[in-house]
Amino acid sequence: MKIMNNKIFILFRLLLGFILCATSTVLMLNSNLGLSPWDVFHQGVSGLTGITIGQASIMVGFVCVGIGIILGEKVGFGTILNMILVGQFMDIIMNMNIIPVSNNILISIIMMLIGMFIMGLGCVLYIGCGIGCGPRDGLMVGLSKKFNKSIKFIRSFIEISVLILGYFLGGKVGLGTVITAIALGYCIQLTFKICRFDVTKVKHKSLSDGIKKLKIN
Repeated sequence: MKIMNNKIFILFRLLLGFILCATSTVLMLNSNLGLSPWDVFHQGVSGLTGITIGQASIMVGFVCVGIGIILGEKVGFGTILNMILVGQFMDIIMNMNIIPVSNNILISIIMMLIGMFIMGLGCVLYIGCGIGCGPRDGLMVGLSKKFNKSIKFIRSFIEISVLILGYFLGGKVGLGTVITAIALGYCIQLTFKICRFDVTKVKHKSLSDGIKKLKIN
């Protein structure tokens, strides 16, 4: 019974983490301050290749997973679920219209900042399950371990890099894009610190082990 309850708790924590990540993305999107750095990059790739932004996002996700594997990060059950569920949760939240679109610059900035901290909390919850990071979070963690740099430095480096690449590929940059590129890493790092969460110490299980960890007999 104790083992089953633990598995249910892990699954609940995983899904709650995904929901918070989706909520944070919708908050930042509805702040109406512009695309995120990654979406600027996806838009640029879309314009260059002729594929849709959604297809570009998926393709980039697989590339991030590949780089993560090279850096020693495992592809876990959480990695697969992240790629499938976060987008689905985003659609549900947006269709429910529970987060309004802002037309006020001050409210927009507040929404953006709240969204970034919620993103950090979502990462704490789902990454802490130890069954795999999402593609972009796996890249963040892998680079942090490889170069022994803080999450805030690595995340900011990644966000600024994809922003610059996306811009030169033709993606549209807004005020929120710049705010996210500069501040997201710091917000996530601060959230990790408040929660006393060291993401580099999490030992992730492989895909098969992760499924066994969540399987309820």
